[in-house]
Amino acid sequence: MCGIIGLFLKDDKLNCNLGSMLSSMLNTMSDRGPDSSGLAIYNCRDIDKIKLTLRSENHQEDFKEIRKGLLQKLKLKFSLREHFNHIVLTVNKKDVDKVESFLKKSFSNLSLMSSGENIEIFKEVGLPKNVIQKFGINEMNGTHGIGHTRMATESAVTTLGAHPFSTGPDQCLVHNGSLSNHNQLRQKLISEGMEINTENDTEVAASYLSLQIKKGKTLEQSLELALSDLDGFYTFLVGTKDGFGVLRDPISCKPAVMAENDYYVAFGSEYRAFANLPEINHAKIWEPEPATVYFWKH
Repeated sequence: MCGIIGLFLKDDKLNCNLGSMLSSMLNTMSDRGPDSSGLAIYNCRDIDKIKLTLRSENHQEDFKEIRKGLLQKLKLKFSLREHFNHIVLTVNKKDVDKVESFLKKSFSNLSLMSSGENIEIFKEVGLPKNVIQKFGINEMNGTHGIGHTRMATESAVTTLGAHPFSTGPDQCLVHNGSLSNHNQLRQKLISEGMEINTENDTEVAASYLSLQIKKGKTLEQSLELALSDLDGFYTFLVGTKDGFGVLRDPISCKPAVMAENDYYVAFGSEYRAFANLPEINHAKIWEPEPATVYFWKH
């Protein structure tokens, strides 16, 4: 049992409140998963730049050395924001390969959480309220975001095993449920060039969708293909740079509810996730249909 939430803002005036609204929603889901928590925030983007969200076990020393290396060794222009043991490093697109190679060679404790024009992922072991406070999620702004609080089932409780999982540029996935064929699918995806770093079935699902998109499929088409290729019980919430998509398996035993009004589209594992949202009394509220793809795009 896990808790997942998502928010797609229609009204730009709410962008400055995205972090606080997502935080409130995720906090209400705390008893669905006490092991780890995470959020993906999508905010304004510069098409000439890429943001790398990175995590380090030795963050105080590593982040200092990253600044030094980018300035003195690579002599690059960049911006860097620290959030506890994560940083958001923004570089010019033309410099991304050089930066990633430098980071991989120089910092063994560094893990890439996400990469893209506007995605930032923050996740850690612990309850939502603690993770939210550590990263300052309440103060973040953006256009849309998704979140997850985990009760571990098939893999260990670690930060890398926490959701969201990002396996492609500006792409991420949170998931409630379990896949029965993830071991076979993992090997197939690896043979096709996908990099999978954990035993978590959600990373397999995320990699599957990323591979389909890489092959030229849209997110909607990729989710439709997942219905035949992924076995199990699941509710997926997928983030992209333009919006988010929802898919439930054909049986739909995992809970999901949605709300939509003139200001936003909201997703939650339970109705109570919407309790503190503004204008919720003016929203249409419904449960997503089984085996049906939903997608909202800016």
